[in-house]
Amino acid sequence: MDILRIKKTYFSAKRLQEIINVFLKHGFGQIIDQIHLGRFIGLKKRIRSFGRWPYYKVPTIAERLRIAFEELGPTFIKLGQLLASRPDMVTLNYAKEFKKLQDRVPPFKVEVVYEIIEKELGISIEKVFQSFNPEPIGSASIAQVHEATLMNGERVIVKVRRPGIKEQIMLDLSILQTLAKLVEKYISESKLFDPVGIVDEFSKSITKELDFRREARNAIIFKEKFKNEGKVYIPHVFREFTTEKILVMEKVDGIRIDDMESIKEKGFNIETLLNTLIDIYFKQIFDYGFFHGDPHPGNILVRDDGRIALVDFGIVQRIDEEFKEAYANVALAIINQNTEQLITEYLKLGIIPEDIDREKIKKELKEDIEELLFPIYTYRIEEIKISELIESIMRVCLKHRLRFLPELLLIDKVLIMLEGLTRELCPKISIIELLKPYAKKIISKRLHPEFYLNKTFKALREFRDALEHIPFQFKTLLKKAVRDEITVRMYHVNLPEFIKDIDKASNKIAFSLIVSAMILSSAIMHANQVKPLVYGISLFGLITGVFAFFLGLWLIISIIRSGKL
Repeated sequence: MDILRIKKTYFSAKRLQEIINVFLKHGFGQIIDQIHLGRFIGLKKRIRSFGRWPYYKVPTIAERLRIAFEELGPTFIKLGQLLASRPDMVTLNYAKEFKKLQDRVPPFKVEVVYEIIEKELGISIEKVFQSFNPEPIGSASIAQVHEATLMNGERVIVKVRRPGIKEQIMLDLSILQTLAKLVEKYISESKLFDPVGIVDEFSKSITKELDFRREARNAIIFKEKFKNEGKVYIPHVFREFTTEKILVMEKVDGIRIDDMESIKEKGFNIETLLNTLIDIYFKQIFDYGFFHGDPHPGNILVRDDGRIALVDFGIVQRIDEEFKEAYANVALAIINQNTEQLITEYLKLGIIPEDIDREKIKKELKEDIEELLFPIYTYRIEEIKISELIESIMRVCLKHRLRFLPELLLIDKVLIMLEGLTRELCPKISIIELLKPYAKKIISKRLHPEFYLNKTFKALREFRDALEHIPFQFKTLLKKAVRDEITVRMYHVNLPEFIKDIDKASNKIAFSLIVSAMILSSAIMHANQVKPLVYGISLFGLITGVFAFFLGLWLIISIIRSGKL
């Protein structure tokens, strides 16, 4: 156990050194100093900079950060891609820059693929596959994909997790968590972006992505929900050949939804197909509360029988009835140009910091949103661009430090991607017009008595649960009072760090006074020819002077290394 801990510590320190060097290379030396990681900067680099790091005007900070993420590999690329979908956390400028991150890496050897499959399934690859294409059809940071044929003749795609990637990501996550805490601790402005919250959200997201059994479950759920839908096709998952590291799924033959020439050759009507696709997504969101979160053209295929096939179920999201109702209200507020209702519903779907006055922010939001949306509302409803609308609202909310639930941002992303697809292939289709009946359907549920009964029962259950916990909580409080264990905790922001800094500074001052005193003593002994003498020089004075010289040199080096020069 001790050997394993030492090994892990060694690799953590080595990786941290690598991360710091990359950030230094791209002009983030000042931040490394601010979070007290200067000791990991090599002495040569420290002396060269002499505590003053260069300032870069071009490229921008966002560009340099994106380039640094690309250099640091899979974990940081995935983090950047998550941040690209969270402008509420990092601002729109950074989000747009992170969208440029490409998750493409060289494939690993097919022999390693065979080894992983055989180890996971416990049988030789020849007993599972009739044929296996050694050339991957896709290679990303977490996995690569091959085509194969099962022993029963069914064509499949095989997704295999990259060897060692889980260990690499777990190591990087532990370092990122440490860095996030240091950034929050020493850079007070960073709390607006919640670095620890970002890393926590990313950690949950990427941990799920590493387990292919989750993606398999998602596909199985979709297949069950759409089993009676004649216009949708969901590929079959071979559960007997699926594990944490490998996923075997039916190979779907079809044309990409954006391949207009092939679609016309097959005699399909693109407008009909797109209307069907949008209808499929609105059913997922408003009927099933479980939707496919990555509708780019490569994941949407048109089969020969005219059915639309969805593939790749790595990004999916669940939403509850309350969320569906709030989002439907947002849609209707946009359609009816009701700014008041739009703000109210967006606040329900957001996270408002505790130090913000809710009534004041509603008033300010109304003024800003009305000003921003006025030009958009001069269009007819079918001419409104969802992407323009969402970005306008996002800018206002960012200005007022509002955050949003991940579900809301993923739905917005889906709608923007669908709108981009329809405007490219069939501009006359209006997403908002197609959204209207689904939103009205959700709202109409309020007219049904069952809606109010369910709400009442839910409120009663919550009240009952709260009452059940009161006696236990009161009993615990009384016990603590009798034992005199009730304490009031007070925390002074940054006071412990301030005291530490004062201690360090006072120690350095005391040390420098001692060195000065030794130099002065040496000079006095030389001047007074204190015996014994060596070639006319006081021996004690010489020893004291040499000792003071080395102590002074050590003090200067430590100050340079600390970056506090």
